[in-house]
Amino acid sequence: MRPRRSHLEEPLGEERVPEQKPVRVLVVDDHRAVAESIAMAIDLQPDMRCVGIASTIAEARAVLLTTGPDVLLTDVQLPDGDGVEAARKLLELHPDLNILVLTAHSDIDVLARAAAVGVSGILPKESGISSVLTAIRKAGEGSMAIEGSVLSALLSRAQAAASPAPGRSLSLTDREMEVLGLLSEGLDPQGIARRLEISVHTCRGHVKSILAKLDAHSQLEAVITAMRLGLVPERGWRK
Repeated sequence: MRPRRSHLEEPLGEERVPEQKPVRVLVVDDHRAVAESIAMAIDLQPDMRCVGIASTIAEARAVLLTTGPDVLLTDVQLPDGDGVEAARKLLELHPDLNILVLTAHSDIDVLARAAAVGVSGILPKESGISSVLTAIRKAGEGSMAIEGSVLSALLSRAQAAASPAPGRSLSLTDREMEVLGLLSEGLDPQGIARRLEISVHTCRGHVKSILAKLDAHSQLEAVITAMRLGLVPERGWRK
């Protein structure tokens, strides 16, 4: 029998790809059946895991402290308060948390509030489970997770309230302005990297710099802030 080759004898050309940790997700919804269905779908995915289910904001805070999720998926209407306001408070305490808001509301005011607090994405509650899973993956990567129609509605609102960029320079480079414009079109870092013919690593560096300069927690908040400051032209996002 041929002896088993040790890892020390492996050809130098064979590069081992480090195993990626699954995205840890906390689901918050007072409809237990909905939460359990989403949790089950999450646990069936090889790259994500549901670390808990909560029915209220208070439960979500407790579970968050003990499980440390990467992504929190929450409904807007919860028995003990408003999910958007809860998201704002949670992000103040846990700025690295990525929050997805799942809402049955099409009210632009609700959507705008969610975007303004720094959530990573907004999904209609009627979204299919595949759309929810895709949004979780994007949020786990730090990307913007939002449907094109919702993004257009939010940017229309922001454009109506836009004002010229402030006198102080935000010091965005030409490349960062390009990346910001493509973010406003709904592209993720992978798509932007392909469009600009740069590496994804380099693109993520530009995105990180943009968020810091705009004092934004998420890509979505950065795009909304940029539109309000008049940094993103209308032609950059309207289809």
